[in-house]
Amino acid sequence: MTIGFIGIGVMGLSMARHLMQGGHALRVYTRTASKAAPLVQEGALQFGSVGECVRGCQAVITIVGYPGDVEEVYTAPGGILDSADKGALVIDMTTSSALLWQGIAKKARERGLRPLDAPVSGGDVGARNATLTIMVGGDEADFLDAKPLFDLMGRTLSRMGGDGMGQHTKMANQIAIAGALAGVAEAVAYGEGVGLDTQKMLTAISAGSATSWQMTYNGPKKLRGDWAPGFYLTHFAKDLRLALEGSRQSGLHLRMLETVLSEYASLEEAGMGDLGTQALIRHYRGEDAQG
Repeated sequence: MTIGFIGIGVMGLSMARHLMQGGHALRVYTRTASKAAPLVQEGALQFGSVGECVRGCQAVITIVGYPGDVEEVYTAPGGILDSADKGALVIDMTTSSALLWQGIAKKARERGLRPLDAPVSGGDVGARNATLTIMVGGDEADFLDAKPLFDLMGRTLSRMGGDGMGQHTKMANQIAIAGALAGVAEAVAYGEGVGLDTQKMLTAISAGSATSWQMTYNGPKKLRGDWAPGFYLTHFAKDLRLALEGSRQSGLHLRMLETVLSEYASLEEAGMGDLGTQALIRHYRGEDAQG
């Protein structure tokens, strides 16, 4: 299959590589051309515009930064909706707005395209190891046709319902992660405050019912001051804002979500948006503008 891949970032690079290793022909477009260099060296074709990239493809996959970027690559003149071949799968794997995608999906079908929203969870580690969790919304027949592609990039794959339901599932995922991140940060802050050996403390409580992925992988990073992003703080804050928007549209008041979002917003304002999500501990240490 010939695949157009739009967005070569921390996760997109590995995801695209897995598709190539699975035997697919890859065409790529990314705004920062140098990011695609490793894939070009491995045989991908690089193009200077979205439209050039997606013409002639049986599937188009996008994983870009923000909902505005999704809207641009799909709906701008010469974008995916204008340029993709009829019958092509168009799959957005960005964490974005369910409402936005529902509008894009409607337009895509009117133009003979097959849209799926398929946000992922697992960060850079999951992308590198092809162990991502992929949450999909869209028609079942299109999902089944896309499944061989998803299987090359992830380990846990679920169709959640119609258009936008993948995005709604990802919001639930991000809300759960926010609670786990805050819980580990508060545990570390408590340990530091009362004078515990925090590494020994994490080792001890990780063996019991408090254990979580966030504790195992991000807890030690917090202790050693490793802020390298497996997932950018500013992108996670964006996700939480989308989750808050969705919750309010549904008449929900999710206090934990609101609290953790305010903490990340404070870190963003202090210029820490390019750090990893584990930098939340810096709020509890009073290192942000509002700490």
